[in-house]
Amino acid sequence: QVQLVESGGGSVQAGGSLTLSCVLSGYRYGSSCYAWFRQFPGGEREGVARTGGYDTTSYTNSVKGRFTISVDNSKNTLYLQMNGLRPEDTAKYFCTAQPIMRGEVCRGRPPAEFTFWGQGTQVTVAS
Repeated sequence: QVQLVESGGGSVQAGGSLTLSCVLSGYRYGSSCYAWFRQFPGGEREGVARTGGYDTTSYTNSVKGRFTISVDNSKNTLYLQMNGLRPEDTAKYFCTAQPIMRGEVCRGRPPAEFTFWGQGTQVTVAS
């Protein structure tokens, strides 16, 4: 049974940093897309960062240069390092993973194309 568990959310002042972690328990697939999405109140899930597959990493424009996605395969853990946080980054953040075929890309992959999801962790940035 695959279970994704996020941690590391919280409240910070603008300009601060947080690192989100996502442990992928029972996830024993090879090539995969990994991603972080966020959801604003009343809104749809927005792709923040994706990694894996034929391409490397991709970020939504608003977080480029501030956020970094990474995977530690030895720990089966996905990370999102967030620096220079802004009030508009306030949202619930979700990690997700999807096994893929060799050669597939992860860039632009929508939420519906990810099978495994965490429960989400809240990030609140005060101005």
